[in-house]
Amino acid sequence: MSIKFKQDNLVGQSNSFLNVLDQVSQIAPLDKPVLIIGERGTGKELIAARLHFLSQRWDQQYLTLNCASLNENLLESELFGHEAGAFTGASKRHEGRFERAHGGTLFLDELANTPGLVQEKLLRVIEYGEFERVGGSRSIKTDVRLICATNEDLPVLAEQGEFRADLLDRLAFDVITLPPMRERQEDIMVLAEHFAINMARELGFELFSGFSEKAKRTLLDYHWPGNVRELKNVVERSVYRTNNAYVPVHDIQLDPFESPYRPRQRIKAPRQQAQTLAVQESANTLPVTAAAVVTANNNPFDFSQVQDFKTLSQDFEVSLIKQALAASQYNQKKTAELLNLTYHQLRGYMKKYQLLESQQA
Repeated sequence: MSIKFKQDNLVGQSNSFLNVLDQVSQIAPLDKPVLIIGERGTGKELIAARLHFLSQRWDQQYLTLNCASLNENLLESELFGHEAGAFTGASKRHEGRFERAHGGTLFLDELANTPGLVQEKLLRVIEYGEFERVGGSRSIKTDVRLICATNEDLPVLAEQGEFRADLLDRLAFDVITLPPMRERQEDIMVLAEHFAINMARELGFELFSGFSEKAKRTLLDYHWPGNVRELKNVVERSVYRTNNAYVPVHDIQLDPFESPYRPRQRIKAPRQQAQTLAVQESANTLPVTAAAVVTANNNPFDFSQVQDFKTLSQDFEVSLIKQALAASQYNQKKTAELLNLTYHQLRGYMKKYQLLESQQA
């Protein structure tokens, strides 16, 4: 006898999916942090919401934040708040998510993108239940159940020094790993019918006439790299394009971009390449002596210009870091990748040259 669970698109009957729901039900009542791991589109946000609504905090605040959507300064302010005058533009006090979620649950998505300073503050909140607003000196107590999610391998990032190992230890009281769609073969048609019926209802159809055998085979044979989210989009698009309540869905277009007229030329350079070019081009704007250091091995260099090698090297490092920060839109994790440094190495350089203070200003 098959069993189906349905709650906010949490639909399925495969063993891997049912095991996840069992784990959620077991951990939900505890006021402990939970880490949700899964590929994109596997439903991490839905699992986080289920954890909250099955907990004793179900009638309290449930706030969410995508950590990849903000740079370090904005992320810190959004999480912990800031005092009036803490930085330029801070005209009044702002209460952060931890303060507003007091008594409830806070869900942080894309956790791997959090910079080191924010990780330090998260660790303090988990250990002591307190934090300080940006620009403040008074500790604020908070009672928040923290749920975090990521699609990256945090233990590996911790081993490489790109994520705090002590924070990972605190967050991983329990880890819920979501199976990808390719491991939920029994759920593909269950989900497809669920999404199709909802789409038919949205279109005002009297009924949904199902899928043809060809359509079913297409859905079952595909590997679904975008997981449940991709399946939902494909099914809804197929129902809408069929546009007939009395005809089974026959044609499944997996790639909406597929067309004989699709432009194939690439006009915009890849982001990483564009950032690298921006830093390389910035060398042309550096003081002549610093720019000469970069090309000294390939071009004649007038050593009479060198007054102090140490100062010259430091000036170049500071200029290069500033240019890389600008090219990365002041995202320090991306800046470190651009300079082929670990995140903590970059923070070390920025602390050495007193650049952290300017970033927080």
